[in-house]
Amino acid sequence: MTKREVLKAARFGKRIAEEEVDALAAYFVETSLYTRILGGEIDVIYGTKGSGKSAIYFSLLKAENSLFDSGILVKSGENPRGTPAFKDLTVDPPASPEEFRGLWKLYLLTLIGTVLRDYEIKNPSATRVLSYLEAAELLPPSGGALSSIIRRSLDYVRKLLRMEAVEGGLKIDPHTGLINGLTGKITLREPAGSESKLGLESVDNLCRAADDALSQSNYKVWILLDRLDVAFAESTELETRALRALFSTYLDFLGFETIRLKIFLRSDIWKRITDSGFRESSHITRSATITWNESSLLNLIIRRILNNQAIREHYGVTQADILADYNVQETFFYRVFPDKVDAGKRKAKTFDWMLSRTRDGLGVAAPRELIHLLSSLQDTQLAKFDLGSQEPGDEYLFDRSCFKEAMHPVSQVRTEQTVYAEYPDVKPWLEALRGGKTEHAISTLSEHWGVKADEAQNRVQRLLEIGVFEALGSKASPRYKIPFLYREYLDLVQGKADGVETSSDEEQEE
Repeated sequence: MTKREVLKAARFGKRIAEEEVDALAAYFVETSLYTRILGGEIDVIYGTKGSGKSAIYFSLLKAENSLFDSGILVKSGENPRGTPAFKDLTVDPPASPEEFRGLWKLYLLTLIGTVLRDYEIKNPSATRVLSYLEAAELLPPSGGALSSIIRRSLDYVRKLLRMEAVEGGLKIDPHTGLINGLTGKITLREPAGSESKLGLESVDNLCRAADDALSQSNYKVWILLDRLDVAFAESTELETRALRALFSTYLDFLGFETIRLKIFLRSDIWKRITDSGFRESSHITRSATITWNESSLLNLIIRRILNNQAIREHYGVTQADILADYNVQETFFYRVFPDKVDAGKRKAKTFDWMLSRTRDGLGVAAPRELIHLLSSLQDTQLAKFDLGSQEPGDEYLFDRSCFKEAMHPVSQVRTEQTVYAEYPDVKPWLEALRGGKTEHAISTLSEHWGVKADEAQNRVQRLLEIGVFEALGSKASPRYKIPFLYREYLDLVQGKADGVETSSDEEQEE
């Protein structure tokens, strides 16, 4: 096969895990972190956007059968794809922390109820839980939408809390034993003695009963919660309230032996909800952060490349031979790619170039952008073939002329779909710098933005926090650089804006 035919036959996967669920097993690496999650040591997984949280989430869902053999029943608490189950809450959110905590507990109890029913777990404790959920009309039919469970749970919690607030307590119909105005007997607080005699039961006691039901049957339930950044993206305030209530509920559930929440959350969101104070955060110890280094990122790229039979046959290699040794992986990388993108002795090697171009101002190079760059390189090289370009020299599949052109769609998607979509307030600030230089001081930024130095400093701090700026220079004479990741889209020219001074002993950027 020609190099053109090899590249046309190749597939490097999607940059977003949700778009390649079926193919994920071919790329996924069972890291030590994943092993610890499978072993039940880790409940909360933090990571930057694009770091691979969803890949772990989907891998756990795909491992449902093997986990079942270990007595673990997996239940997703959020829609893996499509509209998030919690999306409707942005229109009509819980009004208080009590409503949010009540919603989470009742929602999770109902999810566990669906597990007890669907797996036909039958014992007195399971029967008790299901009877209360059915009487309260909270248990949906098999296959019912998660959003419906959330809506039913929230409606129930609201009615309960408003009755207590207006009436100073709950009124019970002595004939039916039901709470007046509700079909069920589930309360958010411990019922008084007289209320218990009429059959009222707290959501906490029912959770304990569910824990007992699972224990008797030698099962555990893992409830997986991902895409929380998407669910509450329209309101930072709502997101903070929702997640604080979730983590408070998570800590309450740690008292159960058989029920575990597995929460996947972006690191920047966790930082945001804890920066203003969150006492419970110090008790969340069963957690870990996804990290990537140069070796693991190279391994990721090599696995994507080797997943293609056409490439393996073209180079006469096997996956086992290449993946067995990191040095062999590095050698193979430079059979597929040119040694350098830019000519010159001091220029970076190609893989270092790729990392520097996909790294944000926080120093993070996430798999998502690296995978996007690989796919964009393929598209760019094939487009050149279509226009009659010669095949790259030596063994390379990609000509060095493709790399800079391939960065533009990566830069555009990252800027538009991450920065502008999630932080719309910073869009006019960055657009004001379009077509200019990559390095600024507060004075030059004040001039571009038409604001005073204090306001420019506030904006700089925000851009530093989200990784769009990188700090340089000394504390006395700071400068701010826009990373390569955003430069192509903003049409920036490398260099210092007029008025930016550099001390003579500082190294010049390559």
